[in-house]
Amino acid sequence: MPLRIDRTKRLTLDAFLVTLALIFSYVEVLLPFFPGLPGVKLGLANLVVLIALYRLGAKDAFLINLVRILLAGLLFAGAYGLLYSLAGGIFSFLVMVVLKNTGHFSVPGVSMAGGVAHNLAQLAVAMLMVQNVNLLFYYPVLVLSGIVTGILIGIGAVLLSKYLHRLS
Repeated sequence: MPLRIDRTKRLTLDAFLVTLALIFSYVEVLLPFFPGLPGVKLGLANLVVLIALYRLGAKDAFLINLVRILLAGLLFAGAYGLLYSLAGGIFSFLVMVVLKNTGHFSVPGVSMAGGVAHNLAQLAVAMLMVQNVNLLFYYPVLVLSGIVTGILIGIGAVLLSKYLHRLS
């Protein structure tokens, strides 16, 4: 159930969450989770997006996700990295919202589907950019990494949400 707070507090909270997600994005730039595997990341910023989706609602979570992607892309990734991040971030967010709204999936399940969708969208953009369908051979690696990292981030979001709930 989304939190009910006034507009000023919500804007302040959204800005704080964008900042936190941006810090997590920067940490991933500095400390790769799967060195040697191109395109494979833990997705720490998705912790923030998941918690925002479940605690604040889809509108705020989408805004947080989009602003974080744009800022991280401009600061850390460049134009091509921004394009990949936008495709992956928006598609995975849409998948997560749809699955969350069905009420049939746990937070780790929603996160896992988001991780796989993110990798699929980025692979599709890569295939379009280099015009080579052979990149599909890398998809099993990306599916497996999306499953593993999605579950880990989903479990982390559940644990962190329980902790935050105790604080409020």
